[in-house]
Amino acid sequence: MSGKHYKGHEVSCCIKYFIFGFNIIFWLLGVAFLGIGLWAWSEKFSVFLGIIFFLELTAGVLAFVFKDWIKDQLNFFINNNIRAYRDDIDLQNLIDFTQEYWECCGAFGADDWNLNIYFNCTDSNPSREKCGVPFSCCTKDPAEDVINTQCGYDVRAKSSDEQRTYIHVKGCVPQFEKWLQDNLTVVAGIFIGIALLQIFGICLAQNLVSDIEAVQASW
Repeated sequence: MSGKHYKGHEVSCCIKYFIFGFNIIFWLLGVAFLGIGLWAWSEKFSVFLGIIFFLELTAGVLAFVFKDWIKDQLNFFINNNIRAYRDDIDLQNLIDFTQEYWECCGAFGADDWNLNIYFNCTDSNPSREKCGVPFSCCTKDPAEDVINTQCGYDVRAKSSDEQRTYIHVKGCVPQFEKWLQDNLTVVAGIFIGIALLQIFGICLAQNLVSDIEAVQASW
């Protein structure tokens, strides 16, 4: 019995395997991108990437338009975490990392730590950390190998000029804004690069879909 033979448009192997490799790159960026690959298997690759690209573009526009709202939300987030600083060790580590990395203290200044029951300056506060700040607010002495976890004790009872000697007096919100401004080119370049990769992937995926449809039509 003779088999069925036909001549028609063939799927490009290079495009097919390049799409597969492109999908693996996204998968390596996180578990979330694995979902893209699974959806790609159900022939929705280009559609889904288009949606992702549109959402990223929308997020970028909204971030620019509502930057003041975003700053307020960041302030709200930091202050809420200051209140709960001693309640959760993971949260405590997050705040300490943020303050050390940005060389800041509180949302807009060290006095934001009055929101915490252990660090506030009220007369009724029996805590040894009263009128202090966490060690992550302290300026670092390069000669010190071991962190002095008590370096922030009583520091807010000192004058503003004296505080500058011991702790970072700038808040984390303005420090984050400054970092964004200083690294705007890098941040924009990363997002543009990701967007271009996605557009390239959309074009290749659409080409692959067209090849598959052409093969199916020739049956």
